[in-house]
Amino acid sequence: MDTNNNNDNLRRLQRKYLLGAAAIIPISPFLYIQGQITRWKVGLLPDAAGSKHGKYGEGDNAAKLYVIGESTVAGLGARTHEVALAGQFAKYLSLHKNRPVEWKVLGKNGVTARRTINELVPHMPDEKFDYILLGIGGNDVMRLSSPRKWRSDMIELIGIVRHKNPDAVIFISNCPMIVLSPIMPEPVKTILWTLSQMHDANIREFTRDMDRVFYYPQPVDVPAEGFFEDGIHPSEQGYRDWAEAMIRHFAANHEW
Repeated sequence: MDTNNNNDNLRRLQRKYLLGAAAIIPISPFLYIQGQITRWKVGLLPDAAGSKHGKYGEGDNAAKLYVIGESTVAGLGARTHEVALAGQFAKYLSLHKNRPVEWKVLGKNGVTARRTINELVPHMPDEKFDYILLGIGGNDVMRLSSPRKWRSDMIELIGIVRHKNPDAVIFISNCPMIVLSPIMPEPVKTILWTLSQMHDANIREFTRDMDRVFYYPQPVDVPAEGFFEDGIHPSEQGYRDWAEAMIRHFAANHEW
């Protein structure tokens, strides 16, 4: 790993972040009001109901999958976890591996990478998993985490998860595609999308040489029609399309 180059890129991202933050200070009260109005319009979807564990596929010798993270992991926008991110990722993982997959999920609306470390990781079961999916990033964008904080917190989170599961393949979902949101107003949309792209570039770089850690980069061909339930969170169709696209990417670009 080229540490010097990584540090240079982080400094560049951090400088861009600070310059952007300084530029929006004069309009920050307006942005806050705009954000609150958007939050009111969207409301709050409930978490997916039903069991937080399941199995896709028949037979013995099932692989074990653990899914942990923010609101998309909690399944907002879906009726049950079976048709939300955890169940759908397990489905396409099973189809790719031609092997049954047992899955468990722990999600909480609003958590950042730091809050995931503090609030969710302590509740991870002691059993060992073959695959772990981290659904993180949306709230680090929404709460304007700096590139330096995003990198530091994610490296710590990945390290803790790796320590708990030394042999697991760790997948990480993409930073949010805010540009596709049909309800996010301007200029908030552009500001958050710019930060999301910065976090995407950042995590692509610092995970590139990590052993069995695979990040799904922001896709360029997401079908926006039918993807959203509330303009922010995926619908059941969105979760299905997203999970399938992630497995397809991981299968095509990595050996695992």
